[in-house]
This record gives sequence, structure tokens and C-alpha cells, in this order.
Amino acid sequence: MILRIFALMAALGSAALPAVAEPALKQVSDVVWTQNEGWFGGFSGMEVSDDGKRAYIVSDRGRIVTAGLIRDGLDTLAAIQVLDTQPLRSPAGSVLGKPDSDAEGLAEGPDGQLYVSLENDHRVMRIDPKTGRTGVLPRSQAFKGFPINQGLEALAITPGGTLHAIPESSTSRTAPFSVYALERGRWRRVHRLIRRGAFVPVGADYDHEGRLYLLERSVTPLGFRSRIRRFEFQGPVPEEVTLITSLPSRFDNLEAISVWKDRFGQTRLTTISDDNFLPIQSTRMTEFIVTE
Repeated sequence: MILRIFALMAALGSAALPAVAEPALKQVSDVVWTQNEGWFGGFSGMEVSDDGKRAYIVSDRGRIVTAGLIRDGLDTLAAIQVLDTQPLRSPAGSVLGKPDSDAEGLAEGPDGQLYVSLENDHRVMRIDPKTGRTGVLPRSQAFKGFPINQGLEALAITPGGTLHAIPESSTSRTAPFSVYALERGRWRRVHRLIRRGAFVPVGADYDHEGRLYLLERSVTPLGFRSRIRRFEFQGPVPEEVTLITSLPSRFDNLEAISVWKDRFGQTRLTTISDDNFLPIQSTRMTEFIVTE
């Protein structure tokens, strides 16, 4: 009888405790972007400015676009306007041709410097959005082993300014994904992210608190699925939480993510889809607010 009373008291006590809400995402914008230009499409990397009104975007056909993001009074995305576009160029100024112009990741440092990752000839380079001209960065022997079309899909920069690169591939279907950091002129592996299911990395960004948001994608017979996980690196094993996992074709083919904080203090995730230059797909910019 006494044990039953204690068990009842414990149950009532736990029921009275407030529930701790898990972080999640609330969709707040979804804009289909069209442009009647031959270069338009294939967007795979993006960086949004701190005020949410400008974006740099790269395509996997070797182009960088500067876009204006038109918003309403609640910062909801209403329209997208092309401000400038340039082909990617070599350090000498010549236009990059296939297959070496396959840009996948984009990151912007605290000093405003942009970086782009390119597949096939796997490398990371500086980029000037006004001219499209790229600048040389150190290479890593590890990058040479990446499969064709499965290289450095994601770039992100920590609040302290360290450039990180994440490949789409891992050594096996169960092996973790590596995070490489450029430190003192050399790339080294600094984190391993657990691989869960058929999803692979396609985009990444850090928030102001140093948490990594990883955009992942999987391909199904019914269309693309998207997932966003958030990682914190406070111990030997990264702590992770899944913020969203979509049904097939829900957001088309999301390939890029940018994290920023709006004027209301909310953390926003802006994503963009790669239409693969196919009429059956679309270029969509979708935004979420992180709820805690």
C-alpha cells in the first residue's frame, strides 16, 4: 500500500512538471522564382545577408547571382529580384568551363569574403561576386578521393571565421560524414556527423551560437526528401536534433541553406531548391523560423 502511494505521488509530481518543447521549424515563406534566362536554375549554394534583404547564390553550371529579397512588414519573403549575375572565372579571369565549373557550396565570412566549393576537380576557392573571379585556396589530399559528383557539397563558416567543408559522400553507407576545417593553411578533419538513413549532406550553415545546421537530401521514387539536423559541438560527440524531415516532393530538391537572425530576434533558415534545369521541377525559396 505504501509503495502504491509513493508511486502515485511520483506520477502526479512528474505530470505537474512543464513539458520541455523540442526545437522545430515553422514554415513562414515559400516563393517560386522564375526567370526567362538561359542561365537561370541549378542553384546549389546560398548566403543571405544579416538583414535578410540580399542573397548570393551559385549554380552548378558555374554562375553567381546577387539577388534582392523583397519582404513585407513581418519580414515574410514576397519576391526575388536579380540584381547582378556573373559567370565563374579562373584567377586569371577566363570563364570556367565544364566540368570544373560545378559550384555546390557557398559561405560568407565575418569580413564579407565569399568562398565557393566546386565538384569534379574538388576544391574550395575565394570568389568575388562582382566579377565572378575566383582565388586559390590550399587543397587537401583527402579531397582527391571523393567520387565524381559527390564532393564538397556544403560550406559553412563558424562565428569565429573558420571555414568548414562537408562532402556529400562518406566511406560507406553507414560511415559518418566528415567535416573539414581550413586552419593555418591546411585542411583537417574536425568532426564526424553520424549518418542516419539514406540522407546525404547538400548544404550547411552556422548560427550566431556556433550550432551547425545541416541540410540533407534523399532521393525516392516519389521525389526528393529533405531533412535538417542541428549539431552542437560541446563535447567529444556532437549533440544533434532533427528539426524537420519532409515527405517526398514537399519542397522539391532543396540544396542550399542560410541561417540568419531577423529584426524580431528569430532565427530564420532560408533554403533554395535546385531545379536541375528541368521543366518538371521548380526553383523555390522556402523559409523557416526555429521554434524552441
